[in-house]
Amino acid sequence: MPIFRKHWYSIFGMQIGYGTFLPKFYITWPNQVSIGSNCVFEKNIHFKFDGVWKKEPSILIRNDVFIGSSCEFNISGNIVIGNKAMIASGCKFIDHDHGISLKTPMNLQRPLIIPIIICDEVWLGANVIVLKGVTIGKGAIVGAGSVVTKSIGNNEIWAGVPAKFIKNRF
Repeated sequence: MPIFRKHWYSIFGMQIGYGTFLPKFYITWPNQVSIGSNCVFEKNIHFKFDGVWKKEPSILIRNDVFIGSSCEFNISGNIVIGNKAMIASGCKFIDHDHGISLKTPMNLQRPLIIPIIICDEVWLGANVIVLKGVTIGKGAIVGAGSVVTKSIGNNEIWAGVPAKFIKNRF
């Protein structure tokens, strides 16, 4: 069944690399997702492109990436997941928010959209939330349950709500 699923989504424009097999998941626009080679995905992942249809992919997942069950990609702009990243179950990525002006109801305001970049060899613990505009540097680790609101440097360990610097890996 996973081979059929891979071919099915490819028909709709999803790019899927060699050695990557897809479990059941939810997706709004298959053409908005590009997945590299040798990736492992667990079930119930949500790829929600929260915007109008466009031609090029907005959710870019590189090679040798692991994504645990029940992760959610709520993307209006772009997200890049680097090579060999490990994303534990329940993580959420949201690259936008609502306006907060008092002059117009919030649901009518244009969102602020800033891309998310997860560099190579990053490890995100279970239930991490990564918000708009964040870059997580190569080799960084984020502790389970953290909410990442600021960019993280290479080989840094962060944890908490909001996530704060704990120490360097080396």
